[in-house]
Amino acid sequence: MNTLRVALVQQASDLDPVVNRARLADLVPAGADLVVLPEAFARDFGPPGSDVSASAEPVDGPFATEVDKVAAERGTTVVAGMFEPGEDPGRPFNTLVVRGAAEAAYRKIHLYDSFGYRESDRLSPGPLEPVVVEVGGFVLGLMTCYDLRFPEMARALVDRGAEVLVVPAAWVAGPRKVDHWRTLVRARAIENTVFVVAAGQPAPRYSGHSLVVDPLGDVLAEAGDGPETVTATLDRDVLAEARRTNPSLANRRM
Repeated sequence: MNTLRVALVQQASDLDPVVNRARLADLVPAGADLVVLPEAFARDFGPPGSDVSASAEPVDGPFATEVDKVAAERGTTVVAGMFEPGEDPGRPFNTLVVRGAAEAAYRKIHLYDSFGYRESDRLSPGPLEPVVVEVGGFVLGLMTCYDLRFPEMARALVDRGAEVLVVPAAWVAGPRKVDHWRTLVRARAIENTVFVVAAGQPAPRYSGHSLVVDPLGDVLAEAGDGPETVTATLDRDVLAEARRTNPSLANRRM
């Protein structure tokens, strides 16, 4: 395929996993090759410091099974966030599941111990191994929220062939946060000459502004603050032209 149709579902998750599973069928649109839901969509984080371990599920559990079912019904691939049991029963992984035409799981590497939060008190970091998956002929690199602030992770994914960075997030609202989000999404696209597909949860708790950015930093689609689904088409010719115009990957010396 020379193009990839993407849809970003900017919706808030509920504290009840049953509610979130039931909403998948209504929220995942038809007509897209890739649908991205936010981080922690299977169950919201709750108040800061909440214990989410009781809501952790295996990657073949009820949430991922429903994601797979809905993806098959829509003829698409879905990426969505959940909590997954780990070695420490009290500190599960913050996991992305990919279901549909491709299947993968990524456990968040960089936990949000920043801006007054301590995600590592309640969650375990994933293995230090970047995860890529192919969908519709495009290689996707998986990142989650705070990972966006670590350019070395994006570059590691690109070194493994990623042409699109997929970033589900629950980017907590606050001063400068939307500006940081937009700047970092565009920076990861520009410095790596890749598309970035970044889906967040909406205001008021989170920042919204889900984004699709092309390899030269142009914004192809952007949501506002509230619940919304935005779509865009990623074109391989745009990727190739960007890498001819800005051959920074080929010019690397380190």
